[in-house]
Amino acid sequence: MYEDRTLICKECGAEFVFTAGEQEFYAEKGFVNEPQRCKACRDARKNSMKSEREMFTASCAACGKEAKVPFRPREDRPVYCSECFAKMKAE
Repeated sequence: MYEDRTLICKECGAEFVFTAGEQEFYAEKGFVNEPQRCKACRDARKNSMKSEREMFTASCAACGKEAKVPFRPREDRPVYCSECFAKMKAE
């Protein structure tokens, strides 16, 4: 039913293959437009949209080790390192 098609990336101009499997996936999802960018350009575009997450340093309330967390620690709430957090979650 579907056949591999060679497309041109609108970002870098390189040829890329829009495989039969990808076409079937697009059809199942209801996508009507074929991809405009090659995989490398799609990935680069996706990654450029992501902002680097600011990490904060805190002391673990259970073991005292340094912990890096993606939120600003507050004095009224304990912060745990990933190991202690995993142990607490398992209990």
